[in-house]
Parts: sequence; C-alpha cells; structure tokens
Amino acid sequence: MNVIALSWWQLMMAAGLVIALALCTFLARLGVGRSLLIAAARTAIQLALVGLVLETLFAVGSLHWVALMGLVMLLLAGREVMARQSYRLRGGWSFGIGTLSMFVSAFSVTVLTLVAVIGPEPWYAPQYAIPLLGMLLGNTMTGVALGLERLTESAWRARDEIENRLMLGQTWQQACSGFRRNAMRAGLTPIINSMAAAGIVSLPGMMTGQILAGTAPALAVKYQILIMFTIAAGTGFGTFVAVSIAARRLFDGRERLRLDRLYPAKQ
Repeated sequence: MNVIALSWWQLMMAAGLVIALALCTFLARLGVGRSLLIAAARTAIQLALVGLVLETLFAVGSLHWVALMGLVMLLLAGREVMARQSYRLRGGWSFGIGTLSMFVSAFSVTVLTLVAVIGPEPWYAPQYAIPLLGMLLGNTMTGVALGLERLTESAWRARDEIENRLMLGQTWQQACSGFRRNAMRAGLTPIINSMAAAGIVSLPGMMTGQILAGTAPALAVKYQILIMFTIAAGTGFGTFVAVSIAARRLFDGRERLRLDRLYPAKQ
C-alpha cells in the first residue's frame, strides 16, 4: 500500500482549523487564543526539528547517539515533571526524583522490550528504540507528575493531620500511607483509563499512525497492545518509585514532618 505524501500547503489547511478555533475563543473571550496559537506553533517547529534529528540519527545508527538522544529526552521530561508541581521539593529534589524514577522505569522497560520482546538488530536500532522510549517517557512523565503533585499538595494541606498522627505514635509510613496510596492511584489513573477505552472509544495514536502508513491492521494491533502494556509497566513502576522517595523526603531522620523542604511554585 502506497503512503499518501502530505505537502506543506496541506498542513497549512489543517493549521487553518486551529486559527479558526483561536478566533472563536477570542470572540468568546475565553482568554486562551494566544496560548493555543503559541502551542500550535511550538508543535510544528518542535516536530519539524525532531524529524530532522531523527533522519540524521537513523542514518548514523550509533549506540552513542541513540543514548545521547535518550538522555536529552530524559532530562527534558524531568524538567517537565518539576514544572508541573504546585509545591516543589527544595534543592532540586523534584527534578532529581522525577528524572531518577523515569530512568529506573522507562529506560529499563524500554531496554527489556527491545532485547527480549521485539529483538531488532542491533537491539538499539533507533527506528525502534527512540519511538518506544519517547512513548514510555511521555506517559511515565504524566504519571510521575500527577503522583508527585497529589502527594506534595496533600501533605501541604493536611499537615495538621499528619503531625497529629505522628504525635499519637505512628511512624512516618503510617502517618502518610493514605496520601501515598492516593498519589499512586492518581499517577496510574490515566493509563488505566487509556487501556480501558482503547479500541472501543478511541484508536490509539501509534496504531492509527501505522495503519495510515500502510501497516496491516493485525500487525498494528499487536504493536499497540505491546506499547500499552509497556507504558502501563513504566508508568506504574515510575510512579511507585517517585512517590516513595518523595514521601520519605518529607520526613527527617527523627520522623518529623519537614514541610520547610517544600515551597510553592508561585511565590
């Protein structure tokens, strides 16, 4: 099956829909028209640049360049996790915890999938490694960000309850156990909803892209199932690691709640 090539003027027609939407939001006085246009422009520019980088990377195919690309993606994802927090841990801990948890989960699941499941030759073939890592990092980033946001905000707002529990003799794990569970649930909810609705409410993006590119639907389905399962594993393990480390950071060695280690992002 031949893939229908898209020209730039055809993309401009699609961009016209976004411009029309921005105009409607302006007329409705929603106050998001400028943000919508900036986001659309960033999407076009960023994806165009990524396309150029990937074409070069696919041509080179070196492990060092693939690893460097993965490292850059990881650091940018860690920054996004930190930027989404209403209450951040001081000393760069929000960035560090988010980055570490995504490295432990997304990178390990990606390598395992490449080596043991897909098996490309070589195993780090950028055609498989970069898209897989990108999807895992993107979804794990969302789960980790939601988990940390729920944990730190809950600790900030319920500090009196936590301190009362500590004074009654509970350990720090017991005093914040409910908040940790809620934070982990918040991180896992998006991927659970995505898996529950896949194929019924919506066709996932990767599957749709493969079908549009001419891949047989049966093969596209297999890849999408693989991706959904690996994303669920990466998101779950990443959220567990991030929430566990952040929860411990909220208490000192004498098991006292240390909210001075948190600060509002807008201050």
